[in-house]
Amino acid sequence: MVKVKICGLTNREDAVKAYELGADYLGFIFVEGTIRYREDLKDVILSLPDELKKRAQPVGLFKDEDLEKVTETALACDIGYLQLHGDESPSYCRDLKEALKGSVKIMKVFKVKEEVLPVKYHILDDYVDADFFVFDAFHVELAGGAGVKFGEEVLMKEREKIKKPFFVAGGLTPGNVSSLIKKLRPYGVDVSSGVEKSPGRKDEKLLKEFIENAKKS
Repeated sequence: MVKVKICGLTNREDAVKAYELGADYLGFIFVEGTIRYREDLKDVILSLPDELKKRAQPVGLFKDEDLEKVTETALACDIGYLQLHGDESPSYCRDLKEALKGSVKIMKVFKVKEEVLPVKYHILDDYVDADFFVFDAFHVELAGGAGVKFGEEVLMKEREKIKKPFFVAGGLTPGNVSSLIKKLRPYGVDVSSGVEKSPGRKDEKLLKEFIENAKKS
């Protein structure tokens, strides 16, 4: 069964509701200056019930952040999944795992336009220390959460070459997630704006529909 990651969470209420509705991963954005960043995210994550965190893994999202700061945040928030949304190199991923003594899983994001875009000079196969890939729509200004969808045919061409479990993000909604899963057969799907009533505030009805439609695909 496909995994569901609800990203851009900003408060305890939405995180708990996403978990109760069946989400497998809960994403929190630690990129200052973005619309879903909150200074109290550490408190939100630490306030979540232990049972929730065993079944719905909290994920910290970072973009080109100092390695020491990412390490400190992961330890302070007790999170074991890190989603890297910028130009982080393969050596950065390796150093991050070493700094955290192998206690984290790394989800490396690649942007998709007319092709899967390299991260600077690095391609998918270079990221041996990444545990998952995330394929997200390219946006000239925003790192994610823009609601932009990429052409599924791009990944369909590359599907058999992808050697790690991967998530698909970008423009997903309750209405299109089932079709995408059937076409691309991803390990998981990652949604933020597609289940919101306003940036950072999730809509319970949309959450329920999205998770149900993904899980039954």
